[in-house]
Amino acid sequence: MEKRKLGKTGIETTILGFGAMRLPTIEEGNSEIKEDEAIKIMRKAIDAGVNHVDTAYNYHDYKSELVVAKALKDGYRDKVTISTKSPVWHEDFKETEHFDKYLNESLKKLDVEYIDIYFLHALNKKRWDEKIIPLKLLEEGKKAKEDGRIKFFGFSYHDAPNNAREMIDSEAFDVMLIQYNILDDQYEPIIKYAVDKGLGVFVMGPVGGGRLSGNPPKEMQSLLTKGRTDFTDLAFKYVWSNPNVSMAFSGMSSEEQVDDNLSIAAAKETTLTREERINTKKIETKFKELTDLICTSCNYCMPCPNEVNISFIFRSMIMAQVYGQEERGKLYYSKIGEKDWPPGKRADECIECGECEPKCPQKIPIIDQLKKAHDLLSS
Repeated sequence: MEKRKLGKTGIETTILGFGAMRLPTIEEGNSEIKEDEAIKIMRKAIDAGVNHVDTAYNYHDYKSELVVAKALKDGYRDKVTISTKSPVWHEDFKETEHFDKYLNESLKKLDVEYIDIYFLHALNKKRWDEKIIPLKLLEEGKKAKEDGRIKFFGFSYHDAPNNAREMIDSEAFDVMLIQYNILDDQYEPIIKYAVDKGLGVFVMGPVGGGRLSGNPPKEMQSLLTKGRTDFTDLAFKYVWSNPNVSMAFSGMSSEEQVDDNLSIAAAKETTLTREERINTKKIETKFKELTDLICTSCNYCMPCPNEVNISFIFRSMIMAQVYGQEERGKLYYSKIGEKDWPPGKRADECIECGECEPKCPQKIPIIDQLKKAHDLLSS
């Protein structure tokens, strides 16, 4: 499997990494991990050459790190580098001292003396200004490197591309983790900027959070690689065609997914041909056209006076109807209003007041579409 240098860290990473966010679970939508199966597929990936495992403090209801620790017993820790993430987004993370608290907890759960790459989790401009800088967490990261608890310091990012410049320019970080795929290519310039500044770049969501791994609509079947029923291969090759990307993380939850991803990563050609590059642009364009027929996610219709989560309902509908992920779309829909996320009410709670429709710049018949969404997602 191809390896690439990770910025100035001196680490050479395989182009495919194991993400421990979507480990096999007892049932769909449940966070309880099937430990034996998770350990088996993680080790299978490592045996095939994958040399990095990524997790986070909170994944799988705070149990992912514990299972990763078990998978890395019996000599497997020596075969990989590992990364985990500081939950700076958490409401209980209020003091500078909490950096050490959560880092030490992760070290204990992972059962390691040091963590190769420690990310500040889910940074955005607001969190940077209101928490990272005031709590002096950059200094805490530097101290953790100096005392040997972490080798390298990084940040994972979820915000407008240019807002990452301030974080990159801080010179506090060695690695950036960011979303990038056929459908989310707006981050390409900031990836190059980070690499030009000496950072290594990991990519999350190479398959678009599952959007590119479903059965595509009939009008897109001609764009599939011969013998495939989804765009997973093109999705990975798209990411790997960017020389500024060191590794793409894949959240693997089955042996079948591991085998498929390994075969793509070990193929003779792991970057796009000219024809494939043309096809990825067609995929991006067509998916946008089909998605926009349902909703462009502008959120002008929100908030609903009856708290119907219109935007999230249509996102669930798009997942099922456009991206061929019907079960996932139904799962998302079923979660609305159950806990804190996603908030609000489902489509059958619409009282047809009509307040939303005049606000929609696309003139989408929201009331009728909510009925269709409920029929599709609750069946």
